[in-house]
Amino acid sequence: MNNNIKADIEQGKTALGIELGSTRIKAVLIDSRFDAVATGGFSWENRLENGVWTYRLDDVWAGVQESFRALCADVREKHGVELENIGKIGISGMMHGYLAVDNNGELLTPFKTWRNTDTEEAAKLLTAEFGVNVPIRWTVSHLFQAVMNSEPHVNEICFVTTLAGYVHYKLTGERILGVGEASGVFPIDSTSNDYNQDMIDKFDKLIDKKYPWTLRDIFFEVKPAGSYAGDLTEEGAALLDPTGKLKAGIPLCPPEGDAGTGMVATNSVAERTGNVSAGTSIFAMMVLEKALSGVYPEIDMVTTPAGKPVAMVHCNNCTSDIDAWVRLLSEAIGGFADGAAKADIYDFFYKKALEGEADAGGILSYNYLSGEPTTGFDEGRPLLLRLPDAELSLANFARSLIYSAMATLRIGMDILKEREGFSLSELLGHGGFFKTEGVGQRLMAAALGVSISVMESAGEGGAWGIALLAAYLDYSDESLEAFLERRVFSRNAAVKVVPDSTEEEGFNLFLERYKRGLAIERSAVENT
Repeated sequence: MNNNIKADIEQGKTALGIELGSTRIKAVLIDSRFDAVATGGFSWENRLENGVWTYRLDDVWAGVQESFRALCADVREKHGVELENIGKIGISGMMHGYLAVDNNGELLTPFKTWRNTDTEEAAKLLTAEFGVNVPIRWTVSHLFQAVMNSEPHVNEICFVTTLAGYVHYKLTGERILGVGEASGVFPIDSTSNDYNQDMIDKFDKLIDKKYPWTLRDIFFEVKPAGSYAGDLTEEGAALLDPTGKLKAGIPLCPPEGDAGTGMVATNSVAERTGNVSAGTSIFAMMVLEKALSGVYPEIDMVTTPAGKPVAMVHCNNCTSDIDAWVRLLSEAIGGFADGAAKADIYDFFYKKALEGEADAGGILSYNYLSGEPTTGFDEGRPLLLRLPDAELSLANFARSLIYSAMATLRIGMDILKEREGFSLSELLGHGGFFKTEGVGQRLMAAALGVSISVMESAGEGGAWGIALLAAYLDYSDESLEAFLERRVFSRNAAVKVVPDSTEEEGFNLFLERYKRGLAIERSAVENT
């Protein structure tokens, strides 16, 4: 037992980060050295209900409470102390989506996640009106589509927010978003770190029907990293910890999205740094020195938690199809190998991919469980194809699935390189895709043609990132970049993998087939 850690916990020299990710809600407690000293988690999955990808609010609170309970148990077991006081708290969640709430605090529609693709008409109109890319995932796209559809609930809106903003509101009573999270709600003015007022005015004029609100009325206030964003209320403390042990009055930082916390967790908030997050979805974030010269529907312009401009290539589909195939293999293995551990099967499958041919041997896979805006799909159909002379080996099959998880990201990143001349020599990786050591990292280096580095500390992911942003409340007199570089990451080394030329050539051949085969994917969507 480390007495220094125990003293930090007893004295409240800690920060708690809770992130509501797409497959897991995770809680991480960090000490005064910014190290993770306890964790807790809860697994969940989105649901497709009446054509809407959603999570139920009951599951939100069940998951948050279970994550916190498990974290408290971890504190008790590792450090021999009850967790009753915390120095700071931060909340993070999946970016984008749509939570519309009425004056009674009730949801007006099911929570719509980033995975929904039914807002294309609204997004195109707003993009043309604003002169910047407004993706279909953004909260304002969901809102404007509801306006265009004359949905009855629009007249009853009290506020509209994201998942992180909603949970933060319930814990504090404050209607606040971090600027990085807000940049996935509505375009941000980089000079003010606030919603772009000219575009706010344009939006309000676009609405030809009079509603009892303007956009400013229903959107949350925007604050950059380091800003105070309210205290945990008595009601909020009871929501986190129904046992009543947790004390109210704990300060919170502005809630952030998983993209922003991923940047923080990989020390990728300074100009010309970047990271790639790979799990249920996959996205790359590259911090720019200036805004892009053109408007590209494949690229979002968002910000760091401190407000710096970021080019974001976001793809809806990454590991879900791999997960489905691993479950199938687990069933088969279960008939022969009694009690084979799920983690061992994943490791075996990923490592087998390294034995495959560099181009996956003529096997082609599409992992489109849902729509994929980067390649122009409103819906998806997972497909597996092979040339007649392809060698259908487990190694080639595994490699094709892993390549498919990265192919759409590569297509988006090529736009930045070819049209804007922007490229990086290194990206920091994090997410479940990198869990099997050396596999996802090595194949992604080949797929993207850049070195991929993974830090040990990044294993805690966005929950650790939002805990760092909570801790940053005490250091806001220095820049976020300086805080991370000097105080947090000076002790953290990264393992770097450079692209292998043979695998890079192999992936490029796979990608050529992949692009030509998109016509097959489109036919499957249109005819099934």
